[in-house]
Amino acid sequence: MSESPRLGTFLDALDSDLPLDWNQKSFRGLPELRSHILDRAGLSGLCQPDDVLITAGTAEANYLAFMQLVQPGDEVVTERPGWPQAGVLADAVDATLKVIDLEEASEWSLPLDAVEAAVTYRTRLIFLTNPNNPTGRLMTRRELERLVQIADRVGAWLVVDEVYAGLEWEGDRAPSIAGMYNRGITTGSVSKALGLQGLRTGWMICRDPDLIWDAIILRENSSEIMNILGEVIAEIALRPDRYDQAMSAARTAGQKTLERLDRFVAEQTRLEWIKPQAGLIGLARLDGIDGDVFAKRLLAEPYRTFLLPGSSYGMRHHIRLGVGGGVAANLDLGLERMGELLANWQG
Repeated sequence: MSESPRLGTFLDALDSDLPLDWNQKSFRGLPELRSHILDRAGLSGLCQPDDVLITAGTAEANYLAFMQLVQPGDEVVTERPGWPQAGVLADAVDATLKVIDLEEASEWSLPLDAVEAAVTYRTRLIFLTNPNNPTGRLMTRRELERLVQIADRVGAWLVVDEVYAGLEWEGDRAPSIAGMYNRGITTGSVSKALGLQGLRTGWMICRDPDLIWDAIILRENSSEIMNILGEVIAEIALRPDRYDQAMSAARTAGQKTLERLDRFVAEQTRLEWIKPQAGLIGLARLDGIDGDVFAKRLLAEPYRTFLLPGSSYGMRHHIRLGVGGGVAANLDLGLERMGELLANWQG
């Protein structure tokens, strides 16, 4: 994620008399916050504020969509590599998971013909991330339109997790699926691009009023009531002037780090990657090295450096490289140690 701002950044806009109860306006979340979310996602005019439900991060938004829609025996189609939550939830409800492998040779593109072949009349949900987590691949409007056609053919729901949206290095932000499809569900949060993970403030957007209302009821058994302080700070962070300034800073810092990582990978004989088009992480391939073994050695003495192996995403010969985190990430020191281990690698 981006470097986290300090609380003092928001003090000038906070009301010291704010009651720390629910917002007393709507169980869907602060109306002003929901309006900002639609604006930032390019959905104003396509969706209404009541199409937005505030949740405890993107993870809860995905959970609420999944758990009310998917029943035992249903089919769920998802991507690999991708956010593994879909697999965990499919196992939890005894659904059948169909996994479509992204094509690394085609810059991690999603093979839409394979998606179409996997979708049947038993398919209840298609779950994807855009930008892709963890490769940074960005789906285009044309690709999303094809996905809508595939889902609509069988009446499937289409969830697109947009937690990294807004940090595009190549091209514009992709359109949100909630504005393209009546059974499209957009999820996101202030965690990644804005570095506000500790607020646990996310959202789901869908034009189906029954789905949103059922999610409100289901949320009573998860987070139950909103984090009012998180909502208030998120609303401040998403105000146009603050948001534009924060995103500009995040893009500048992220672009600089991305270029640094790209140079590092190019210098390594046993490492290669497809530079992410968007977001704050990318997936790099290790030449003839098991990612788990590499990560364990890098964590041990004398390197003492942590990275996430690709096995977390079903990719054993890959590692995840992060662009965010700011100075606290100690990127240069970490790359120096990783380069040393790669140079001295013996299987």
